[in-house]
Amino acid sequence: MSREPEIEETTVYIVVGRAFREDSQPDPVDDDDETGAIAINVLLTAADDEECLQKALQALAGQGFVRVELDRVGIIEGEPDDPTFASAYGNAIDGQVAVIAFHG
Repeated sequence: MSREPEIEETTVYIVVGRAFREDSQPDPVDDDDETGAIAINVLLTAADDEECLQKALQALAGQGFVRVELDRVGIIEGEPDDPTFASAYGNAIDGQVAVIAFHG
């Protein structure tokens, strides 16, 4: 999938972490409890880190996640080879927020 040259100027962020749905809240007594955690990656474009985080959290809330623990925020430099990430990257370039949830 080849993109137009002007897209190279677009910054595509990736947000990595874990998310929880309402029915899978961890035990409040055990801070290390990962019960119900779903690994997530969010790809999107934004003007800066703050906007990136706001858009990612809004998209995750829209997908029914009620709690999110973020591990990393980074920038993707070039279209990924992996088809899942390449598709999400293309969606991000097109202005969408792509949420990838890894259900175990």
